[in-house]
Amino acid sequence: MIKAFWAVIPAAGIGERMASDRPKQYLQLGDKLVIEHTLQRLAIHPDIQGIVIALAPDDPWWPSVSVSLACPLYTAIGGEQRSHSVLNALTLLSDLVDDDPWVLVHDAARPCIRQQDIDRLLTVLSTHNVGGMLGIPVNDTVKRTSSNNSITETVDRRNLWRASTPQMFHLQLLKRALATAHAEQRPVTDEGSAIELAGLQPMMVEGHADNIKITVPQDLALANLFMQQQDGEC
Repeated sequence: MIKAFWAVIPAAGIGERMASDRPKQYLQLGDKLVIEHTLQRLAIHPDIQGIVIALAPDDPWWPSVSVSLACPLYTAIGGEQRSHSVLNALTLLSDLVDDDPWVLVHDAARPCIRQQDIDRLLTVLSTHNVGGMLGIPVNDTVKRTSSNNSITETVDRRNLWRASTPQMFHLQLLKRALATAHAEQRPVTDEGSAIELAGLQPMMVEGHADNIKITVPQDLALANLFMQQQDGEC
C-alpha cells in the first residue's frame, strides 16, 4: 500500500541571531514573508496531502500571514525546543489521520526548497524501511579545534554531510523516537538524531546547496538571489 505524505513545520523559534524585532520566519523575502514562501513550496507538491505547523503560544505575527495553499493547513502549539514542537505537531496529526503516513519535517526558514529535491526524497525513501533526509556532501576542508580554537586535527571529509530538511520518517516511528528521547533527557538536534538514538540508520539523500536555512541577516539576500535563479530555470 502506498502511504500518504504530510509535512510538518516547527515554527515556534525566536531566531535570536537575526537581531530582528520578529522571528526570522516572519521577515520579508521578496513579495512574501519567509514562512509564506516555505508553506507554498511544500503545499504545491502534488503528493503532500496537508501541512501541520507548530507555532509559539500567542504568536502575534501568525495572523498577518496570508497565503493560499493547495492543501489543508493545521496549527499546533509549539514547545520549548524544536523537537517538542515537532512532537506536538505529530500528536495533532495522529488525531487527523487513521493510518501511519510519511511525514516530511521541514524548517520554517528554508524557503528555497526545490520541487525536484522533494521528488527525489519521496522516490528514494518511500520504499526505505527507516526514512532519511536531504543533505549536502561536505566539500570544504574540515578542522577540529581545542577549546581555545587551536587546530588539533584535519578531519577526513569523506562520507561527511551537512544535514538539511525535509527529513522524512513514518509518523508513529518519529513520534515514538522523539517521546523516548525526551523521556530519557537525551539531546535531539534534528529528527534524524532521534531516529539514530532509537538504534536505526536513516538514509542521506543529496539535495541542492541552495536549500539554505535563513539564520543571519545576510542569508535573506542570498535566499532572494537563489529564488530568482530558480525562477529563471523554470
